[in-house]
Amino acid sequence: MTLNETQSKLCDESSTDFSDLKAVIFNTSLKKEEAKSHTKLLLSVAGDIMSRNKVEVEYIHVASQQIAVGVYPDMTEHGWERDEWPALWEKVAAADILIIGTPIWLGEVSSLCRVLIERLYAMSGMLNEKGQSIFYGKTGGAVVTGNEDGIKHCASGILYGLSHLGYTIPPQADCGWIGEAGPGPSYGDDVEGGPAGFDNEFTQRNATIMTWNLMHMARMLKDAGGLPNHGNDRNAWKAGCRFDYENPEHRA
Repeated sequence: MTLNETQSKLCDESSTDFSDLKAVIFNTSLKKEEAKSHTKLLLSVAGDIMSRNKVEVEYIHVASQQIAVGVYPDMTEHGWERDEWPALWEKVAAADILIIGTPIWLGEVSSLCRVLIERLYAMSGMLNEKGQSIFYGKTGGAVVTGNEDGIKHCASGILYGLSHLGYTIPPQADCGWIGEAGPGPSYGDDVEGGPAGFDNEFTQRNATIMTWNLMHMARMLKDAGGLPNHGNDRNAWKAGCRFDYENPEHRA
Protein backbone atom coordinates (compact mmCIF):
# COMPACT_ATOMS: atom_id res chain seq x y z
CA MET A 1 0.00 0.00 0.00
CA THR A 2 1.20 3.51 -0.79
CA LEU A 3 1.32 5.77 2.26
CA ASN A 4 -1.04 8.71 2.23
CA GLU A 5 0.09 12.32 2.20
CA THR A 6 0.11 12.75 5.97
CA GLN A 7 1.97 9.48 6.56
CA SER A 8 4.59 10.34 3.93
CA LYS A 9 5.05 13.86 5.33
CA LEU A 10 5.69 12.49 8.83
CA CYS A 11 8.36 10.18 7.43
CA ASP A 12 10.00 12.99 5.49
CA GLU A 13 10.05 15.32 8.51
CA SER A 14 11.53 12.84 10.97
CA SER A 15 15.09 13.51 12.11
CA THR A 16 15.40 10.41 14.32
CA ASP A 17 17.77 7.66 13.23
CA PHE A 18 16.00 4.28 13.35
CA SER A 19 18.41 2.54 10.98
CA ASP A 20 19.80 0.14 13.58
CA LEU A 21 16.35 -1.20 14.53
CA LYS A 22 14.86 -4.47 13.33
CA ALA A 23 11.17 -5.35 13.14
CA VAL A 24 9.43 -8.65 12.50
CA ILE A 25 5.79 -8.63 11.40
CA PHE A 26 3.73 -11.81 11.74
CA ASN A 27 0.58 -12.22 9.67
CA THR A 28 -1.63 -14.90 11.21
CA SER A 29 -4.18 -14.92 8.40
CA LEU A 30 -5.65 -18.34 7.66
CA LYS A 31 -5.19 -17.78 3.93
CA LYS A 32 -2.30 -19.06 1.85
CA GLU A 33 0.49 -16.56 1.44
CA GLU A 34 -0.19 -16.00 -2.26
CA ALA A 35 -3.86 -15.21 -1.62
CA LYS A 36 -5.06 -11.67 -0.94
CA SER A 37 -4.79 -11.01 2.78
CA HIS A 38 -6.71 -8.07 4.23
CA THR A 39 -4.60 -8.28 7.37
CA LYS A 40 -1.39 -8.07 5.33
CA LEU A 41 -2.63 -4.91 3.65
CA LEU A 42 -3.03 -3.11 6.96
CA LEU A 43 0.22 -4.56 8.30
CA SER A 44 1.94 -3.10 5.26
CA VAL A 45 1.05 0.42 6.44
CA ALA A 46 3.17 -0.15 9.55
CA GLY A 47 5.84 -1.93 7.54
CA ASP A 48 6.03 0.83 4.93
CA ILE A 49 6.36 3.55 7.58
CA MET A 50 9.18 1.65 9.27
CA SER A 51 10.93 0.88 5.98
CA ARG A 52 10.73 4.56 4.99
CA ASN A 53 12.58 5.26 8.24
CA LYS A 54 15.24 2.63 7.45
CA VAL A 55 14.05 0.07 10.00
CA GLU A 56 14.92 -3.44 8.79
CA VAL A 57 11.50 -5.09 8.34
CA GLU A 58 10.73 -8.77 7.79
CA TYR A 59 7.26 -10.18 7.13
CA ILE A 60 6.42 -13.75 8.18
CA HIS A 61 3.24 -15.48 6.98
CA VAL A 62 2.51 -17.98 9.73
CA ALA A 63 0.35 -20.27 7.60
CA SER A 64 3.36 -20.87 5.34
CA GLN A 65 5.49 -22.13 8.23
CA GLN A 66 5.49 -25.56 9.84
CA ILE A 67 5.01 -24.40 13.42
CA ALA A 68 4.11 -27.23 15.76
CA VAL A 69 1.63 -26.56 18.55
CA GLY A 70 2.97 -26.67 22.07
CA VAL A 71 4.70 -24.66 24.79
CA TYR A 72 8.27 -25.88 24.49
CA PRO A 73 11.08 -24.19 22.52
CA ASP A 74 11.50 -27.13 20.11
CA MET A 75 8.58 -29.49 19.76
CA THR A 76 10.66 -32.05 17.81
CA GLU A 77 12.04 -32.92 21.24
CA HIS A 78 8.48 -33.73 22.33
CA GLY A 79 7.25 -36.05 19.61
CA TRP A 80 6.64 -33.71 16.67
CA GLU A 81 8.30 -34.70 13.41
CA ARG A 82 8.86 -31.11 12.26
CA ASP A 83 8.94 -27.70 13.91
CA GLU A 84 10.17 -24.52 12.22
CA TRP A 85 9.68 -22.39 15.31
CA PRO A 86 13.33 -22.55 16.52
CA ALA A 87 14.50 -20.88 13.27
CA LEU A 88 11.72 -18.27 13.48
CA TRP A 89 12.61 -17.60 17.09
CA GLU A 90 16.06 -16.44 16.03
CA LYS A 91 14.37 -13.69 13.99
CA VAL A 92 12.13 -12.69 16.91
CA ALA A 93 15.08 -12.66 19.32
CA ALA A 94 17.03 -10.35 17.01
CA ALA A 95 14.15 -7.91 16.50
CA ASP A 96 13.51 -4.76 18.50
CA ILE A 97 9.88 -4.51 17.34
CA LEU A 98 7.26 -7.25 17.01
CA ILE A 99 3.87 -6.71 15.37
CA ILE A 100 1.25 -9.45 15.29
CA GLY A 101 -1.57 -9.14 12.78
CA THR A 102 -4.72 -11.23 12.94
CA PRO A 103 -8.13 -11.46 11.31
CA ILE A 104 -11.20 -11.77 13.50
CA TRP A 105 -13.05 -15.08 13.42
CA LEU A 106 -16.11 -15.57 15.62
CA GLY A 107 -15.04 -12.50 17.58
CA GLU A 108 -11.60 -13.91 18.40
CA VAL A 109 -8.06 -13.90 17.05
CA SER A 110 -7.21 -16.58 14.50
CA SER A 111 -6.14 -20.04 15.62
CA LEU A 112 -2.68 -19.36 14.17
CA CYS A 113 -2.41 -16.22 16.27
CA ARG A 114 -2.96 -18.30 19.40
CA VAL A 115 -0.34 -20.81 18.29
CA LEU A 116 2.14 -17.98 17.73
CA ILE A 117 1.54 -16.48 21.17
CA GLU A 118 1.86 -19.91 22.78
CA ARG A 119 5.18 -20.48 21.03
CA LEU A 120 6.39 -17.08 22.23
CA TYR A 121 5.36 -18.20 25.71
CA ALA A 122 7.48 -21.30 25.17
CA MET A 123 10.55 -19.06 25.34
CA SER A 124 9.56 -17.40 28.61
CA GLY A 125 12.10 -19.41 30.58
CA MET A 126 14.93 -17.66 28.75
CA LEU A 127 16.65 -14.70 30.40
CA ASN A 128 18.85 -11.93 29.06
CA GLU A 129 22.30 -11.06 30.45
CA LYS A 130 20.64 -8.96 33.17
CA GLY A 131 18.56 -11.86 34.45
CA GLN A 132 15.39 -10.39 32.95
CA SER A 133 12.88 -12.00 30.62
CA ILE A 134 14.43 -12.41 27.17
CA PHE A 135 11.66 -10.14 25.85
CA TYR A 136 12.75 -7.13 27.92
CA GLY A 137 13.92 -4.20 25.80
CA LYS A 138 11.56 -5.06 22.94
CA THR A 139 8.31 -3.41 21.90
CA GLY A 140 5.14 -5.03 20.59
CA GLY A 141 1.96 -4.04 18.77
CA ALA A 142 -1.22 -5.56 17.32
CA VAL A 143 -3.08 -5.14 14.02
CA VAL A 144 -6.61 -6.53 13.64
CA THR A 145 -8.94 -6.74 10.64
CA GLY A 146 -12.35 -8.28 10.07
CA ASN A 147 -16.08 -7.73 9.79
CA GLU A 148 -18.46 -6.86 12.60
CA ASP A 149 -16.95 -6.35 16.07
CA GLY A 150 -13.87 -7.50 17.95
CA ILE A 151 -10.90 -5.19 17.31
CA LYS A 152 -10.38 -4.07 20.91
CA HIS A 153 -11.09 -7.53 22.31
CA CYS A 154 -8.56 -9.19 20.01
CA ALA A 155 -5.94 -6.47 20.46
CA SER A 156 -6.25 -6.59 24.24
CA GLY A 157 -5.53 -10.33 24.27
CA ILE A 158 -2.46 -9.98 22.06
CA LEU A 159 -1.05 -6.98 23.91
CA TYR A 160 -1.65 -8.52 27.33
CA GLY A 161 0.18 -11.67 26.23
CA LEU A 162 3.15 -9.68 24.95
CA SER A 163 3.25 -7.52 28.07
CA HIS A 164 3.13 -10.58 30.31
CA LEU A 165 6.08 -12.06 28.45
CA GLY A 166 8.13 -8.89 28.96
CA TYR A 167 7.53 -6.76 25.89
CA THR A 168 7.16 -3.03 26.49
CA ILE A 169 3.83 -1.89 25.05
CA PRO A 170 3.89 1.79 24.08
CA PRO A 171 0.79 4.01 24.14
CA GLN A 172 -1.87 3.22 21.54
CA ALA A 173 -0.03 0.16 20.23
CA ASP A 174 -2.92 -1.27 18.24
CA CYS A 175 -4.95 -0.48 15.16
CA GLY A 176 -7.63 -2.16 13.10
CA TRP A 177 -10.44 -1.96 10.61
CA ILE A 178 -13.81 -3.68 10.54
CA GLY A 179 -16.65 -3.56 8.05
CA GLU A 180 -20.36 -3.44 8.66
CA ALA A 181 -22.13 -6.32 10.37
CA GLY A 182 -22.85 -9.24 8.07
CA PRO A 183 -21.28 -10.22 4.75
CA GLY A 184 -19.52 -7.34 3.06
CA PRO A 185 -16.18 -5.93 1.97
CA SER A 186 -13.07 -6.47 4.07
CA TYR A 187 -10.07 -4.17 4.31
CA GLY A 188 -8.68 -3.49 0.86
CA ASP A 189 -11.57 -5.00 -1.10
CA ASP A 190 -12.66 -3.06 -4.16
CA VAL A 191 -15.64 -0.82 -3.45
CA GLU A 192 -16.97 2.33 -5.01
CA GLY A 193 -14.47 5.07 -4.33
CA GLY A 194 -11.43 2.80 -3.93
CA PRO A 195 -10.18 -0.01 -1.67
CA ALA A 196 -12.26 -0.37 1.50
CA GLY A 197 -10.63 1.21 4.53
CA PHE A 198 -7.78 2.94 2.73
CA ASP A 199 -9.54 6.29 3.16
CA ASN A 200 -10.66 5.60 6.74
CA GLU A 201 -8.90 8.30 8.74
CA PHE A 202 -9.47 6.53 12.05
CA THR A 203 -7.72 3.37 10.83
CA GLN A 204 -4.89 5.17 9.05
CA ARG A 205 -4.35 7.52 11.99
CA ASN A 206 -4.18 4.68 14.52
CA ALA A 207 -1.87 2.61 12.31
CA THR A 208 0.44 5.60 12.00
CA ILE A 209 0.42 6.41 15.72
CA MET A 210 1.04 2.76 16.63
CA THR A 211 4.00 2.48 14.27
CA TRP A 212 5.69 5.69 15.35
CA ASN A 213 5.19 4.87 19.03
CA LEU A 214 6.73 1.43 18.47
CA MET A 215 9.74 3.01 16.77
CA HIS A 216 10.11 5.73 19.41
CA MET A 217 9.89 3.23 22.26
CA ALA A 218 12.32 0.83 20.58
CA ARG A 219 14.74 3.75 20.04
CA MET A 220 14.49 4.79 23.70
CA LEU A 221 14.98 1.25 24.97
CA LYS A 222 17.94 0.56 22.72
CA ASP A 223 19.64 3.84 23.65
CA ALA A 224 19.08 3.12 27.35
CA GLY A 225 20.42 -0.42 27.11
CA GLY A 226 17.00 -1.83 27.96
CA LEU A 227 15.33 -1.57 31.36
CA PRO A 228 17.36 -1.40 34.60
CA ASN A 229 17.35 -4.79 36.31
CA HIS A 230 16.92 -3.55 39.86
CA GLY A 231 13.91 -5.43 41.21
CA ASN A 232 13.25 -7.51 38.08
CA ASP A 233 16.28 -9.83 38.07
CA ARG A 234 14.64 -13.26 38.09
CA ASN A 235 17.89 -14.92 39.12
CA ALA A 236 17.51 -13.15 42.45
CA TRP A 237 14.23 -14.94 43.12
CA LYS A 238 13.38 -18.55 43.72
CA ALA A 239 11.31 -19.95 40.88
CA GLY A 240 8.38 -20.68 43.14
CA CYS A 241 7.69 -24.00 41.43
CA ARG A 242 5.66 -26.70 43.10
CA PHE A 243 7.47 -30.00 43.09
CA ASP A 244 6.28 -32.55 40.52
CA TYR A 245 4.27 -29.96 38.58
CA GLU A 246 5.39 -28.58 35.26
CA ASN A 247 5.43 -24.83 34.72
CA PRO A 248 6.36 -23.62 31.21
CA GLU A 249 8.15 -20.59 32.66
CA HIS A 250 10.58 -22.78 34.56
CA ARG A 251 11.52 -25.42 32.02
CA ALA A 252 15.13 -24.37 31.66
